[in-house]
Amino acid sequence: MKPDDSAAAAALASNPRKRVLDVLSRAGHPLDAGAVAGALGVHVTTARFHLEQLEASGLVERRTAQEHRKGRPRLVYSPVPSLRTADAREQLIDVLVQVVGGERAGDESVARASVAAGERWADALHDRADAGGDPLEELVDVLDSLGFQPERSSGDVLMHACPFREAAKERPDVVCSVHRGMIRRLLAESPDGPRDVRLLPFVEPDLCVISLELDAATH
Repeated sequence: MKPDDSAAAAALASNPRKRVLDVLSRAGHPLDAGAVAGALGVHVTTARFHLEQLEASGLVERRTAQEHRKGRPRLVYSPVPSLRTADAREQLIDVLVQVVGGERAGDESVARASVAAGERWADALHDRADAGGDPLEELVDVLDSLGFQPERSSGDVLMHACPFREAAKERPDVVCSVHRGMIRRLLAESPDGPRDVRLLPFVEPDLCVISLELDAATH
């Protein structure tokens, strides 16, 4: 189920429901109302009420736990897949900023470590298109799956959104370097990829540009 924006906003206007959703997101596996109640220190009836509200708004999905036991089936809850993916991305970038972002801003070693982390991230992206196709189309597919809203334009790639915008504005030497490493690694796998790749962050408030120098054969 895809969350409805207005319903989701109404559901999350309640701070207790935000806390319930945070517990589910961090758990990494479905939880029942009792487990949520225990994590928050509230009555199970209260936890169940908030879970039902989150489910009605499309932020949480419910299913029956597959267990071999007698009695009433146990209901468990988890964030919808789109929220789980977004939360995983945010956790990834938060961890990276904590690891290398504590160093002095502008330190070249921070940028190098961040680029290397981006390269490792690219290697872990199993859902990207198979090698051998158009390297730019493959890159656009990956960026789209991550929420960058990419668009090809005259050989370059425009990114109209950044799922890490706030962190990038605070520490571009970390976050943008991660993206630079990821992009270069994804394109480097193809012999038809660009000779030079430059990431131009925030050329406009909501626009970053991947500037590419292509061989004539790739135009």
